[in-house]
Amino acid sequence: MQLHDVWFVLIAVLWTGYFFLEGFDFGVGVLTKLLARDERERRVLINTIGPVWDGNEVWLLTAAGATFAAFPAWYATLFSGFYLPLLVILVCLIVRGVAFEYRAKRSDERWKRNWEHAIFWTSLVPAFLWGVAFGNIVHGVKIDASGNYAGDVIDLLNPYALLGGAVTLALFTFHGTVFVSLKTLGDIRDRSRSLALKLGLLTAALALGFLSWTQASSGNGRSLAAMLVAVIALVAALGFNQAGREGWAFILSGLTIVATVAMLFLSLYPNVMPSSLNPAWSLTVANASSSPYTLKVMTWVAGFMTPVVLCYQAWTYWVFRRRIGVRNIPA
Repeated sequence: MQLHDVWFVLIAVLWTGYFFLEGFDFGVGVLTKLLARDERERRVLINTIGPVWDGNEVWLLTAAGATFAAFPAWYATLFSGFYLPLLVILVCLIVRGVAFEYRAKRSDERWKRNWEHAIFWTSLVPAFLWGVAFGNIVHGVKIDASGNYAGDVIDLLNPYALLGGAVTLALFTFHGTVFVSLKTLGDIRDRSRSLALKLGLLTAALALGFLSWTQASSGNGRSLAAMLVAVIALVAALGFNQAGREGWAFILSGLTIVATVAMLFLSLYPNVMPSSLNPAWSLTVANASSSPYTLKVMTWVAGFMTPVVLCYQAWTYWVFRRRIGVRNIPA
């Protein structure tokens, strides 16, 4: 295995970590409209992710930065071809962060309600668009002989990618529902567990169709193994959720995300962006990577900094590990 292969794996790990962590707080943002019945319950939901949502986004920054440094040709084609959807995601993430911070700055009901609408939509839209983006990356896009994207925005809205967006939205919302069951007390916990069953069944139906399509079009033996892990983990998560074992349900819903992302990257390798115009024009780990010296320096830096990031983020989750409920929210 050469360094460009190592960095393909590391970037896959970074995206997996991002979707595992940011997935549940996107889900919680969506649940502020689906689950919460009043203003205090919305405050409960927001407080479950309040200490961690911004730390979860570190994984996105690192994944994008690592792609830029390790695979500049991939980064250039991806961010130029997917400019509009990625811009929408960026704007949503900015507004979402502002909404979390500004919502409680005034007691006016209209002020709070508007920011709550912002939290809902800026959680739902990125959760959908990330699936569309990765669906197109795996399925292949119009890349010409110069490595440039030759399509338009409409080309990105193909049935496979739209199904991928529906899967990530449903899966992240289910993951968030299980997280809320794990982090809350009282009636909201019970309703969250009930909603998780319904969302889990919907997610299973969508995911089975999307993963089967992926396996049929570009899969291999390793991606098939990842697909089976994803399906089994999702079914097990539903079972543990119904049994009231929220900790195991959350681990298994997270494993579903991990296995799903792993399947996509295993189906993609050794390409990083397949060309639908001519397979010979595809970007691969070899022709899109930086120089060996650059990758070597990055490997040393990553080897030192990654344990530090993991330790401080794990410490944050440990400190804020306790459940909260409406009784903890002052009137």
